[in-house]
Amino acid sequence: MQDDLVDRIYECSVVPEAWPAVLDDVAGLAGSTGGLLFSARKALNWTASDSVADIFAAYVNDGWFGKCSRRLCLMSRDEPGFFVEHDFWNDDEISADPVYRDFFRPRGLGWSAGTGLQVPTGDNIVFSVERAYSDGPVDRDSVARLNAIRPHLARSALVSARLQLKRAEGATEALAALQLPALLLRASGEVAEASPLAEALDGHLVWGAHGRLRLADKQADKALAQALALLDDDAGGGVRSFPVRDDAGQPQLVAHIIPIRRGAHDVFGDNYALMLLVPVASDRAPSAALMKSLFDLTLSEARVARGIASGETPEAIAADGDVAISTVRTQLRRVLEKTGCARQADLAALLVRIGSTTPA
Repeated sequence: MQDDLVDRIYECSVVPEAWPAVLDDVAGLAGSTGGLLFSARKALNWTASDSVADIFAAYVNDGWFGKCSRRLCLMSRDEPGFFVEHDFWNDDEISADPVYRDFFRPRGLGWSAGTGLQVPTGDNIVFSVERAYSDGPVDRDSVARLNAIRPHLARSALVSARLQLKRAEGATEALAALQLPALLLRASGEVAEASPLAEALDGHLVWGAHGRLRLADKQADKALAQALALLDDDAGGGVRSFPVRDDAGQPQLVAHIIPIRRGAHDVFGDNYALMLLVPVASDRAPSAALMKSLFDLTLSEARVARGIASGETPEAIAADGDVAISTVRTQLRRVLEKTGCARQADLAALLVRIGSTTPA
């Protein structure tokens, strides 16, 4: 069930008409009525489960979307996870909120779990599952199930958002519409097709024999090879989003490796994966935190990363979180792997630089 759902999530990246049914199954993981995907850059695009589509059409068209503070709360959180109402408000505050009181509850809804994604390209993405008010708040076990598939949702939604939830007719059209450096890869790492913007990345991309792609950043090249090797193992925890550094060791791009599954082959042919390269900062968007672009960090790993960025020792992080030091050290090793850092000092330096380029 889980592997099939992950396959279908990635299918949605370029087959947007598949999102409603997938969102319905995502909502089912949390005992909820339906699911939603909102993306905004220059315009708002959204899609939803059939069960809640009419309600959220009214939510958007009647102006409730602009009045709702939920998405602002989701975007304010550094942790890469799903959050529920009680993470932000108490019961009295929820009951007094006009959007909940006058819109959601009269329509039988009123509880949700949602997550926000802010990408340096300027794309803002929100996922949520909506639960009937009579069923009570979304519980922590349900949130944990949603967090387990969040990295897959994030990567697929990034592609969908760049395509404005529209289906491209073919690979060339899709790569151009992404408006980012992007490459179609075969399982061996050979490049089948590249977007025009990828040609401007000669300093980062090395074209090997037989079209084999290599990355000049050795840590990133190793992460790419591992991602391709583990791409078929959706439960294996392989890293599929990682930083790409310049010669000075400064992160310039985030690479996202997105498997091509099911109906996505109708657009991308028999290719194996799409590699999307997102600038950490560009002329089109302000500088943004690299960590918010690395979709593979878990909530606990993000907390460890934030502690290291603040100058805390692993022992202090363990004490603050009331967890064993061995647990924090394991999480720190995973953060080092996912960010391509060899030492804790390198991670701290990376995070300090990110913090200094993050807008207030």
